[in-house]
Amino acid sequence: MAAKSYRDLETWKEAMSLVEMCYRLMVSMPSEEKFGLISQIRRAAVSIPANIAEGYGRVHRGDYLHHLSIAGGSLAELETLMTLTNRLEMLSRENVLPVWEQTQVVARLLARLQQGLNRKQSPNPKPQPPNPL
Repeated sequence: MAAKSYRDLETWKEAMSLVEMCYRLMVSMPSEEKFGLISQIRRAAVSIPANIAEGYGRVHRGDYLHHLSIAGGSLAELETLMTLTNRLEMLSRENVLPVWEQTQVVARLLARLQQGLNRKQSPNPKPQPPNPL
């Protein structure tokens, strides 16, 4: 069954859960990072479901795929920033791990959504006439 709205997409739902997790986790970050890493993490996280939704709302499949690509880039950015918070010992591995695991869920769903759209975009091969030899 086709999604009637971007809100029906499992990819968008899981990406929204990821945003919630990030916002809740940022409360435990040092306050001096409010305009640094906290802001960057929040922007990267929000960009993921926002681009999924924006792409869904576009008329052309190529535009949709472009926005899904941006969402994937934001996902990689978020993974990097979360790794950095752990390496700088601003957040413990135990605190970062659930977010990291959710990024992997979103990455798999995003890849599946992109693959499905790419399959629909590929033209059907023309039937070849039988080889007379």
